Amino acid sequence: MSREESEWFENWTVQMRKGVLDLCILSSLLNGEKYGYALVKALVAIPGVGVAEGSIYPLLSRLRKQGLVTTRLEESSEGPARKYYSLTESGRGQAQRMADYFGMMMKGMDSLDGGDFMRAPSDQEKHNETEP
Repeated sequence: MSREESEWFENWTVQMRKGVLDLCILSSLLNGEKYGYALVKALVAIPGVGVAEGSIYPLLSRLRKQGLVTTRLEESSEGPARKYYSLTESGRGQAQRMADYFGMMMKGMDSLDGGDFMRAPSDQEKHNETEP
């Protein structure tokens, strides 16, 4: 891959991650509140998301200001108070709308080229297609 192609791909993946990260955060809270650090660890572990721990807290703060999540502090015997995040009703609705839209996009993309969009052919398959 050329340097130009590599830079283009890197820019594209950054934009993809930005677009999906809010959905990941809101989706992770659908089943109940989560302690901030546990939420961070879960998000950092998602393959392909490639998010740094320090970038999640500002996103959580923005989501709180937008009224999509609420926070509460709970004293901890293991150190400082822990901040827990949970969805508001608005956040729950937004998470569902985002998931529906994302699912619709994935389904639409999968319909391209006979349903094999998300499964790129291997080099061997490409080679076999060119043989008589």
